[in-house]
Amino acid sequence: MPSIVPRPYSQADAQRLSASGLHPVLARIYAARGISETRQIEHELVTLLPFTEMKGATEMARRLADAIQAEKRLLIIADYDSDGATACTVAMRALREFGAIVDYLVPNRFEFGYGLTPEIVQLAAKRRPDILITVDNGISSVSGVDEARKLGIEVLITDHHLPGEELPDAAGIVNPNQPGCNFPSKNLAGVGVIFYMMLALRAELRQRGTFNSKPEPNLARLLDLVALGTVADVVKLDDNNRILVHQGLKRIRAGRASAGIAALLQVAGRKPERASTYDLGFVAGPRLNAAGRLDDMALGIECLLTDNLDQATKLAQQLDALNRERRAIEADMLESAETITQDLSLDSQDSFSLCLHDRDWHQGVIGILASRLKDKFHRPVIAFAEGHEGELKGSGRSIPGLHLRDALDLVSKREPTLIKKFGGHAMAAGLTIDSAHLPRFRDCFEAVCSELLTPALLTRIIETDGALNAAEASLELAQLMRTEVWGQAFPDPSFQGEFRVAQQRVVGEKHLKLRLAQDGRSFEAMLFFHADPLPDRVLAVYRLDVNEYNGNTSLQLLLSHWEPA
Repeated sequence: MPSIVPRPYSQADAQRLSASGLHPVLARIYAARGISETRQIEHELVTLLPFTEMKGATEMARRLADAIQAEKRLLIIADYDSDGATACTVAMRALREFGAIVDYLVPNRFEFGYGLTPEIVQLAAKRRPDILITVDNGISSVSGVDEARKLGIEVLITDHHLPGEELPDAAGIVNPNQPGCNFPSKNLAGVGVIFYMMLALRAELRQRGTFNSKPEPNLARLLDLVALGTVADVVKLDDNNRILVHQGLKRIRAGRASAGIAALLQVAGRKPERASTYDLGFVAGPRLNAAGRLDDMALGIECLLTDNLDQATKLAQQLDALNRERRAIEADMLESAETITQDLSLDSQDSFSLCLHDRDWHQGVIGILASRLKDKFHRPVIAFAEGHEGELKGSGRSIPGLHLRDALDLVSKREPTLIKKFGGHAMAAGLTIDSAHLPRFRDCFEAVCSELLTPALLTRIIETDGALNAAEASLELAQLMRTEVWGQAFPDPSFQGEFRVAQQRVVGEKHLKLRLAQDGRSFEAMLFFHADPLPDRVLAVYRLDVNEYNGNTSLQLLLSHWEPA
């Protein structure tokens, strides 16, 4: 049974925020997320951190400006997820407007794997580029950069992943997480990094007088792409990232989204004027990701690059079909994973990790499978699929308390021949091992996890924003919360409370529509993907939702967890 815990917050900060005019409940919510001043929730573009604080950005801007003036051939090397696709699109759109000769290459994950590998460099060389520009990859591509240098190709790296012990010998590196970079936000996604790089390049071109005889490109037009990549990559929504996402959503809601994003929302039946981080992370993002998981991310990039809505719609329909296929594959993989885990005593505290492999699992979907299993068992999970002959490709997801990339690094240090390559973040990582080494890897990974985790960390914690009294639970509050940017490390507000279940019925065959009673008030509520009846009284964790139906607007509670009261 998970433990439900109210988030701690500074009462002094909450009082200060409330005194500034914020709704008292909102003030408490913000204080629980580390907000102490109203400037932290101002989302105007003028409050963005300046690109001048990004190590290497000014120097790289000069190199790119020189290259544009010399009409050199630029080639973007992208990644095959939503962050990589949006980053590639931002680079392509901006560089074209700046007058660059530019094209892109996105590796097929099944043929080449991740990053600027020597094989990708050799493939890129056939296009005879003068400069390779990586987006959302490259910081660990030591051998790939060496290969490019041998071929006389300059490499400029833009990335946000954590660097390894050795940096590539590139002509330039822009990454807020590289040593010596004092950029205050270390949480930019790859698309955020390249957006900042394009801001720096525009400033350099402006200084050279490039725009004296032609209009200066408005890079704010790219913010819907920046917002999509940032949310879909599940990076921490710190103050700076929330500005980027807020401004991107503002453009989408105002009907100024790029044709590709508008089409992705349209095929999913979502209304742009009510777009939220949910639509970016769980609607547009998965459809875009489906191309990289099952097919070729070039399909997704072309959808985002086109300005023709009809063309974008056709491509978005193909992406939607791929996403439906991905969901079917995922369902089959989950079923087989449940069979494998039936005999495992993962509800006890005997095991600190879970490593699974099945010959039939799809390499492009194992990351989603690992995430689902992590949520179910609340342990670090690595799911393996067949890779090249004799290899396994693994995708892992972690829980709070275990930095997954660091854990893999520790495994690699203890067993230098065990992992062929790895990389990633605190909560997600990928790796390659020899098939024969799976049992040894499983044991070594379990040993590392047992040292880094405590039994207490294996209990899932559900954090809430405490209880609301009947008067506080209002449509007004739900509408106020709807306008904020919620997401990773800045979670959507949820509350806890005891209710009497006054009415309940199954709708859509698998959901419960409820009427809940508390302190003399009744609330309409929904519990999705649960059709079994609830007991008479429940302790529920819920969010406030604005329900719009047949022209009427009302308050609705969305339950995410319940247990008998």
